[in-house]
Formats: sequence, structure tokens, C-alpha cells
Amino acid sequence: MDMTGERRIAASRTKVWAALNDVDVLKRCIPGCETLEKQSDTDMVARAKLQVGPVKATFNGKVKLSDLDPPNGYKISGEGSGGVAGYAKGGAVVRLADDGTGTLMTYEVRADVGGKLAQLGGRLIDSTAKKLADEFFAKFSTIVGPSPAAPASTAPASSKQGWFRRVFRKKSKRAAS
Repeated sequence: MDMTGERRIAASRTKVWAALNDVDVLKRCIPGCETLEKQSDTDMVARAKLQVGPVKATFNGKVKLSDLDPPNGYKISGEGSGGVAGYAKGGAVVRLADDGTGTLMTYEVRADVGGKLAQLGGRLIDSTAKKLADEFFAKFSTIVGPSPAAPASTAPASSKQGWFRRVFRKKSKRAAS
């Protein structure tokens, strides 16, 4: 499986670089991550619980950073075993570039799976990988960059409520009496 993408993060390149090398930030961003421990400046071990279609597994693996070019990018490689569910291995080249007041992060991912995971079919694996990548980058962007400020509204808040809220409010009032 190959996947490429880019994300704009509302933070400086040095801040994004620091976060990409911060084990605590990565642990919070990686979907299903239970543990992520730094063994050296370039090596980590991880455990994550994931579900791909009907297959649920806990993966134990190793992660290695290489081709470090601070604060411009690196290559991240990893492999993990999920027991009878199979294995996953792959890597990504991550590049950072200034983009106005933020940072443009581009990535190229290559991954391979085996065992029961490989029997699920390419489309399910690809869609799950895309979903996991989207979850990672959404969390990463939220943690690293400030959330964009909502435009200030000068109009007064509407007193109109949605039907669900009205029904819920009526039931709450009845339950309280």
C-alpha cells in the first residue's frame, strides 16, 4: 500500500519538528497507541490496539528514525506483529516546509501487511490506513497548532433550537417533575 498526502499545520516548522520528535505528543496522536517508549534518539518501541475490519489485534513493534534533517524532515520506519492477526511493516518520508505563518507537512507512506490482515483485501486496508492517518494528523494538528479562531459574530445568538434538543429538554423537564 502506498499513500501520499500533505497537511497544513498552524505552527512554526521548528515547533512541528519538535513535536514530531516528542514521544508524548506522538503517543497521544497515534490511534490506539498504548505505549511508546524512546530507546535512543532514533529508536522507539510501541504497542497499539487496532481494528482493521473484523480483525482486532494488539501490535508490538519497533520504530526507527533515519535520514534526519532537522527541522526539514526524516524517514520513519517500523514493523510490528499482531500475533495471529499478522504483521505490518512500512515507513514514511516526512518533509516540512514553511507555509506563511504555518508549516506544510508532506508525507509518502509505503506499508505492507501479512497474515489475516492481508486476507481482508486491499480496499479495506487502504481505507483503514487513510482513516488512521487522518486521525493522527487531526490530533497532531490540534495539539501542535492553535485551533483557528472562529469568526466573531455580531448577531445575537438565536433562541431557535434543533428538534433533538427540544425533545431532550421536554423529557428532562418531565423526569425532573
